[in-house]
Amino acid sequence: MRLWRAMGFPDAPEGEALFGDFDVEMLRAAFGLVSTGALDLTRLLALTRATGQAQSRAAESQAREIVEGAAMVGADTGLTGDHSEAALITARLVAPGLERFITYTWRRHLLDAMSRELAAGGEGITVTLAVGFADLVGFTALSQQASESELFTVMSRFEDLAYDLVAIGGGRVVKMIGDEVFFVADSARSAADIGLTLANAYASDDQLPDVRVGLAIGPVVPRAGDYLGPPVNLASRLVNLARPASVLVSEEFAIALGEAEDLQLRRLRSRSLKGIGRVPTILLRRKDAEARS
Repeated sequence: MRLWRAMGFPDAPEGEALFGDFDVEMLRAAFGLVSTGALDLTRLLALTRATGQAQSRAAESQAREIVEGAAMVGADTGLTGDHSEAALITARLVAPGLERFITYTWRRHLLDAMSRELAAGGEGITVTLAVGFADLVGFTALSQQASESELFTVMSRFEDLAYDLVAIGGGRVVKMIGDEVFFVADSARSAADIGLTLANAYASDDQLPDVRVGLAIGPVVPRAGDYLGPPVNLASRLVNLARPASVLVSEEFAIALGEAEDLQLRRLRSRSLKGIGRVPTILLRRKDAEARS
């Protein structure tokens, strides 16, 4: 039951037959990891929680895509009413291939994460990273005015662009938080390029609102696929201070970035942030953008 709860599921009602042979097989495999000494129970539960959180979000998204796909097919063919049976048939058809693809994705991510861990030397619980947040300007008003299909189109394009541009810039998307993307990069220069590229790309896209970006750098604590620490808190506050299509960075980030011929750092007035104190704010721009303005 501790593993079941760690996966994110509630206890079954008393007397309900919830588990079958497959669950027993998985339970044996889990305890095999513990009995061989590969993992202790505490680490197994931590891994289970991290995996459960990630898979829960993935499953929600997959289920929605399948159900919406079945409804769209029904609408295209002139069928009305409940499309539940079509959705279930689709799920049975795609499940084997989807399971293989999920396993493949997990293996690639595990290899990538292991490479980073080994490169860091595995010393200490913190790692120094550049962290960034980019959020859509005016999304609350947009969500009140747009139809469901329009909102879906905007958010899909927002996510597509964010994942592509962060990856092209050498960073990693940590997670999407509604109308906001949280990403990390190994260096200030990479994060700066990503932030500026995001701001420019959304400003140039007629289908999307502008984004504003906040960047910081420093030691963070990796936790269940997420990152915690003062730089994360600071970057998330800076993004709220930034103007549309602009990038604000912390003083530590500006120092780490150093001199760059193609970039300009302009110090703005210090701001008092709740829970953090008074901090300098610095506007990051490309020099060619400054020349055009």
